Amino acid sequence: MLFSQVQAASVDTVKAAIVKYSIEMGVDPAITLSIAKTESGFRHEARSSHGAVGVFQLMPSTARRMGLNPYSLEDNIKGGIMYYKSMYKMFGSMELAIAAYNAGPANVKRYKAVPPFAETKRFVTKIMTNYHYLKAHTDPAVIAYQKSLKEKENIAAKNTAQKLPQKNFVVTPASLQDEKAAQVVANVQEKLNAAQANADANSSPFVVSAPKKAPVPKSGRFSAKNKSDITMDSNIKVQAIEM
Repeated sequence: MLFSQVQAASVDTVKAAIVKYSIEMGVDPAITLSIAKTESGFRHEARSSHGAVGVFQLMPSTARRMGLNPYSLEDNIKGGIMYYKSMYKMFGSMELAIAAYNAGPANVKRYKAVPPFAETKRFVTKIMTNYHYLKAHTDPAVIAYQKSLKEKENIAAKNTAQKLPQKNFVVTPASLQDEKAAQVVANVQEKLNAAQANADANSSPFVVSAPKKAPVPKSGRFSAKNKSDITMDSNIKVQAIEM
């Protein structure tokens, strides 16, 4: 491969961008990482003798049809993913899509299979081998991206929780997880209700009547019958005295 004066980037930067755009565009990053590795070794400065440019070795004419600049790292990556995705949609097969990426869709349509070109066969075999490896051994770039997404989700959830209005919660028997504790609360409440009802019943006013006096004989004396003990309503015994 030949090299031109284009923006260089580290392998980690290139991988991170491939993973990001692949997931956003609904393409398995394992296959796009495999294509980029085979095409350029993740080097954006790579340029082929046929004029293909960048990480995904896009032809400038192909990039222009997609409205992209192949010399831009982001556009090159987006273009490569878009082109593979369109080939997969056209043929419905990962291997045929990769073959079309290398030899062109016309040749795949012509042979209705991977074209019998040595270069194309090696290209498809190499990418599929790397793809299966990445499916069994997730690339660190994918793990890092998933971790960053999780952190963003946690931060968003925390911010949402902080914006929610605070509420005062009342603990009731229904909210108690312990069934026995709930029964205790119910029993206590029942006793309180009974005590309150009893207090209400005893709080009504009452009248104390004066005790009735024992009748006194007109003669002022007690008869013989009067000499016996006389029991008053108050149960106090009074000794009869003869006048």
